Amino acid sequence: MTLILDLLQSLQYASIIASNGEEALELVGKEKPALILLDLSLPKMDGWTTAQKIKANQDLAHIPIIALTAHAMLGDKERALAAGCDDYVSKPINFRELASKLAQYLP
Repeated sequence: MTLILDLLQSLQYASIIASNGEEALELVGKEKPALILLDLSLPKMDGWTTAQKIKANQDLAHIPIIALTAHAMLGDKERALAAGCDDYVSKPINFRELASKLAQYLP
């Protein structure tokens, strides 16, 4: 996570961090971020469920979600997209790919 935070900082993006899915859902509701980087293997509430709940809320559904995950087996990307993620980056993270996706979704 430190490397991702370093990348975000070097690209001059502000960030907030949640340690589990429940906290992520709460923070997204309060902060209404411009974009969500979501690990699918979160404790308490997994990323798939978190994405579904965010997209089910009309006040939050417009926020793009990029899944960052070690789930890189056949069908995992499709499962993440079906849960509500707008995009998908598998671990280990290719930082050029992630930077490109951030630029695509953020002004």
